Amino acid sequence: MPDARTSIQRSHEPAPLTPEERRAWAEDGFFIRRSVFAPDEVETLRRAAERVGAHASEAAHVCDDTYRIDGNRYAEAAGSTVQFEHRFDSKTIRVVEPFHHLDACFDRLIDDLRIVEPMCGLVGCERVALFTDKINLKRPLEGSGFRWHQDSPYWNHFCDHVDRLPNVMVALDDASERNGCFRVIRASHTRGSLPGLEGQGELGPLFTDPAHFDLDAQVPLAMPAGSLAFFSPHTVHGSEPNTSNLPRRAVVLTYQPAGHRMFKVDEVRDARVSA
Repeated sequence: MPDARTSIQRSHEPAPLTPEERRAWAEDGFFIRRSVFAPDEVETLRRAAERVGAHASEAAHVCDDTYRIDGNRYAEAAGSTVQFEHRFDSKTIRVVEPFHHLDACFDRLIDDLRIVEPMCGLVGCERVALFTDKINLKRPLEGSGFRWHQDSPYWNHFCDHVDRLPNVMVALDDASERNGCFRVIRASHTRGSLPGLEGQGELGPLFTDPAHFDLDAQVPLAMPAGSLAFFSPHTVHGSEPNTSNLPRRAVVLTYQPAGHRMFKVDEVRDARVSA
């Protein structure tokens, strides 16, 4: 067996959901497991993230399928949707979705039992599959914020099992309020899919109308690199810009019951659980 501290495809401490985590999921819509991945594992993931960014940038530079929505630039390249930072004509990549096919390191991460085992508990079945995956590169000083939104209104148009699509964010850098850490609205998931914003651009309906949640219930999820934040598809979430000199890179993986196809790819990617 390979050394578990240097191999991200095998788990050294898989753990089922605790009673406290189940309570937090039901009442708050999120919970955190801190420092799940060791520093050398995190460094491996960071290097892979930079390879993904470079690959996506090169592919987007030469592709013809580029477009703008609400003034922001996108490209369909290398089998991914590539979002660029909001500054006009910025060449800095903001998000790549899906991205696990761009580097074997992230393909293996999908199967890591430290993620898969709690996901089985949240999905409510013995086997799970990937629904979608994205990487947020949130560069120093330029990384833009994400407006308050839920995932469920967007995914409701694609599948009828949106309640069984839990997310996990893998922090690749120490996350703080200064570098634009992830934020959630506690207990916002209990009301299901909330109304979006009308009359605010083409994507406005995908951003949650703040009249329908309590902004005072926001929780900044400051956490060390290698931590996992699990959150419901109905949980309202977002982030502030990165105003620091430090990156705030993160991966978000979304799971579903095994056997279902992925969101943007017409394939099934079941999590592999063989020894």
